[in-house]
Amino acid sequence: MDYRRTFRSAAIAYAGLVANLPPERLDEPGLGDWTLRELLGHTAGSALRQVPDVLATRAPQVDVETTEGFFAYAREAEQVIAAEELGEQPAEQISTLIGRATVALSQVNDDDLVLTAAGGMRVRDWIPTRTFELVVHGLDAAAATGLDLDLPVETVAESVRLAYRSALALGAGVPLLRALTGREPLPPGFTIV
Repeated sequence: MDYRRTFRSAAIAYAGLVANLPPERLDEPGLGDWTLRELLGHTAGSALRQVPDVLATRAPQVDVETTEGFFAYAREAEQVIAAEELGEQPAEQISTLIGRATVALSQVNDDDLVLTAAGGMRVRDWIPTRTFELVVHGLDAAAATGLDLDLPVETVAESVRLAYRSALALGAGVPLLRALTGREPLPPGFTIV
């Protein structure tokens, strides 16, 4: 899979979803205790806003060897942008952030080492974590509003692959496999993030 293409396709799908969100719904429930506006703010910060800065900051060595290794760290850290920064019409801000992120991505090589919140990572290993954020939180926003998030199958496949690899890295492969094969439901509160 081409991680650059899946990032762009996830970003475009997310932008389309945000453009269709009714402004009057922004302060309604989004995910857990977050309003839809706060969910959008979190997604914009974690999946888009930080991309240019991270890609511009070189790391001296690789600290996290794999994409799924990022989520072992990410379970304890979170980056959010103020929901208010998105304004009443967040689609324009999201589009601007996508433009900056994709331009920054076009200016780096796959093996460039960048400094992420988890430490030094290769660009090709870090960007799929941003795609994952766009996909998962895009689906969250779609579920909260009853809208569809139209994602290409390869973008969903990359995120599913990252989810199962993260489950394996966290020692949760067996419950995931048993649930996927209809043997038993996932344990209460099961998550890989």
